[in-house]
Amino acid sequence: MLVKAILREVVDVSRIAHRDAQTYFAILFDDNNRKPIIRLYFNSPTNKYIVTFDKDKKETRHNIISLDDIYQYANEIKEAAKNYL
Repeated sequence: MLVKAILREVVDVSRIAHRDAQTYFAILFDDNNRKPIIRLYFNSPTNKYIVTFDKDKKETRHNIISLDDIYQYANEIKEAAKNYL
């Protein structure tokens, strides 16, 4: 829901979907696994991080401590969604 709150300024949130995989939680555009916006890696209790994607779908890893830290990467998340418009 945090990611949807960030993206509501850029895109209709009904186009944002999520899927849980074994190693990460994916936030996708149009429920398409070829259009990732962000991946959340929370499986380790000590090493939590998110991955954002640029226009070439290159991954950038960001370590976080709490869920509120996701807001620090709001610009990267918005840009990832804009790449699919």
